[in-house]
Amino acid sequence: MPESGDELSILGFGAMRLPEKDGVIDNVKATALLHHAIDNGINYIDTSWTYHKEQSETFLGDALTNGYREKVKIATKMPHWLVRNRQDMDRFLEIQLKKLRTDHIDYYLIHALTEGGWEKIKDIGVREFLDTAKKDGRIRNTGFSFHDNTEVFKEIIDSYDWDICQIQYNFLDESSQAGTEGLKYAAEKGIAVIVMEPLRGGNLVRNIPPEVSEIWNESDIKRTPAEWGFRWVWNHPEVTVVLSGMNEISQVDENIQTASEAYPNSLTEKELDTVQRAVEKYRKLMTIPCTGCRYCMPCPAGVDIPGCFELYNSMEIFKNRGEYDSQYMYLIHHMGVLGNKTSASLCMNCGRCKEHCPQHIDIPTRMEEVEAQFERPMAKFKVTIMKLFMPFFRNISLLKNRQKSRN
Repeated sequence: MPESGDELSILGFGAMRLPEKDGVIDNVKATALLHHAIDNGINYIDTSWTYHKEQSETFLGDALTNGYREKVKIATKMPHWLVRNRQDMDRFLEIQLKKLRTDHIDYYLIHALTEGGWEKIKDIGVREFLDTAKKDGRIRNTGFSFHDNTEVFKEIIDSYDWDICQIQYNFLDESSQAGTEGLKYAAEKGIAVIVMEPLRGGNLVRNIPPEVSEIWNESDIKRTPAEWGFRWVWNHPEVTVVLSGMNEISQVDENIQTASEAYPNSLTEKELDTVQRAVEKYRKLMTIPCTGCRYCMPCPAGVDIPGCFELYNSMEIFKNRGEYDSQYMYLIHHMGVLGNKTSASLCMNCGRCKEHCPQHIDIPTRMEEVEAQFERPMAKFKVTIMKLFMPFFRNISLLKNRQKSRN
């Protein structure tokens, strides 16, 4: 529970995977889905400027009429990569308030922070902006969502008086990004922790390796992979809300049922052992045996070694959708689109990392594999274009969303 005293449902509704029709949100189906979730107790709704090609906030503004706005807490996010000065922060927030048809945002987050993104947004006055917007009532609570390493997470946590933070967390990501260490660090400071990607974007319930399915099936307690994933996250008392991007009423009902039975520290040692066996099996299937321990860090050349290996392994395990997701995340978070460049191609082959790796991974050699996979000419071209046209994207995005907010 945040310091605000808000009673938040432990299951939150993520409005980034709403049902679509012909490439846009299916308003009828999505509204029925959202209302069903709210009517059955979900009261934390998460969206952002970017979701559904910038349609999600407008959809929610329409769907949360007729008394539904008063039943929920809305969380949305500032797209810091489009913000170029202090005045932009107010511009984006005012448009978001109009799109959401509300006079305040309950939880306003800086979206997808990395080290470079935080340094940029901090330098142009984001802390002053948050203080002002909170004081005048446009924002009730402040926070950030995060995609970097534990050390950076702690630095950001300590750099402002946050109310909440949002991290990727699941049984495969105990040591990735903020990880368990970051989860506990934030909770100890009284900051509410919102968990995203509890099922790794659905990868933990789709295309499950047969060796992992066998472990779930052998358990005396029969649960779906989704139930195992959610129950593991909710087992941590530091977790405030777990987000799920549900797009079917059956998913809403299943997740609500799981939430009704999930309590902190409720999993038995035998159940935790089952999850750990699944984790170990996933790890054995990974091409690079990196555990995310970070003994190899910091890299003198600036490579995020565990982060690069994590995406490479995800691509190999989950195939198809996992390959697309991994390539996109690598391009955005490691090739410098949203902050500092931390890609494999920065490796100088100095060998310092090899000396500290408990798994005895030949890190420089494996970095060559990561570079070959993710930093092909087309990927580099996309990064160049995205950086070059970011000001253009910003202006188009502002113009388009101003028009939406007036309609």
